Amino acid sequence: MIDLGISKMALIGAVALIVIGPEKLPRVARTVGTLLGKAQRYVNDVKAEVNRSMELDELRKMKDTVESAARDVESSIGGTASDIEREFNEAAASFDSTDPVPSLEVPPSYPEYRNPRKKWRIKQGAMPNWYKARNGVRTRALSGAARVARYRPKKFN
Repeated sequence: MIDLGISKMALIGAVALIVIGPEKLPRVARTVGTLLGKAQRYVNDVKAEVNRSMELDELRKMKDTVESAARDVESSIGGTASDIEREFNEAAASFDSTDPVPSLEVPPSYPEYRNPRKKWRIKQGAMPNWYKARNGVRTRALSGAARVARYRPKKFN
């Protein structure tokens, strides 16, 4: 890479001032700046594209390894399943038909789960009114205006 220090930049600026002249130097500097910016953006775009292609290649390799591992697992499971099926068929073939068939026990059935909060209205209604009044349980719903009127502080005259 080109090593541009402060002294070299000052020398380039002095030569540009002499060759181009003070009237055109700002316009030329602006043009050079925009061209350098465009070149920098182009280089960054190329770098990003190269990085994306490298990541894509890595993802493809990873995908291939995962697929091969899945195929290996599938083949091992298929081999195990065929071994079990073969053993089952051998056991079924060797089964003597004169032996009584063992009865299978039916698992006990459990009652269906029911949410205990289903009958909360009945439970609330079973509470005596004197108990509700003593403990502050609301028996009626108040509208917003009624609640404001009930709890508004009293004016002392």
